[in-house]
Amino acid sequence: MKIALPPSCRANGPQTLRQRGFTLIEVMVVIVILGVLAALVVPRVMSRPDEARVVAARQDLASIMQALKLYRLDNRRYPTASQGLSALVRKPDTTPIPDNWKPYLERLPADPWGGDYQYLNPGINGDVDVMSFGADGKTGGEGFDADIGSWQF
Repeated sequence: MKIALPPSCRANGPQTLRQRGFTLIEVMVVIVILGVLAALVVPRVMSRPDEARVVAARQDLASIMQALKLYRLDNRRYPTASQGLSALVRKPDTTPIPDNWKPYLERLPADPWGGDYQYLNPGINGDVDVMSFGADGKTGGEGFDADIGSWQF
């Protein structure tokens, strides 16, 4: 039984079949190149989620501050510290009870790290302050652990 060889192998005879593939050195060069590219790209991509959380926190703070301003316009004062930010979602039942209360937010968001936004009345940096403690959930910090507050924009 004879096996039919492709024309490229028949030209040089059955003794000179060429092995096609990559050498070990070629494979190693490709792996090194991929490693260098990964070392350059991965750190840039890994910081993106943290940057997105900071942007989301700033957007939440802007929405909360807008709702607080509307609350003040309708009721002549901001919610007290004891009423807190929940006064934007449901009518407070502690004094001073607002006369013209409406729902100002559908729900009170958690900060992007899963914590609660902090509310100070009177504020340290303005009439009222709203802030997130950042990634570490503690006051202070640097980088992504830094506090993000309504006074920063």
